[in-house]
Amino acid sequence: MNNDRIEGNWKQLKGKVKEQWGKLTDDDMTVIEGNQDQLLGKVQERYGIARDEAEKQVKRFRETNRDLFH
Repeated sequence: MNNDRIEGNWKQLKGKVKEQWGKLTDDDMTVIEGNQDQLLGKVQERYGIARDEAEKQVKRFRETNRDLFH
């Protein structure tokens, strides 16, 4: 995933990320600021899952929200 693209659409993505992973706080979202690695880490931390599972979830999220990653 291209981090520049994520940052460019961050406002739109932020709402969708919070819909998908409701345990992420506003502070988490500030730390993440569109960075894929930060998102993976926060999903992993908040949900107590392995990194490979977090990667699968983020990949599915990207595929579902493909229009925001053009």
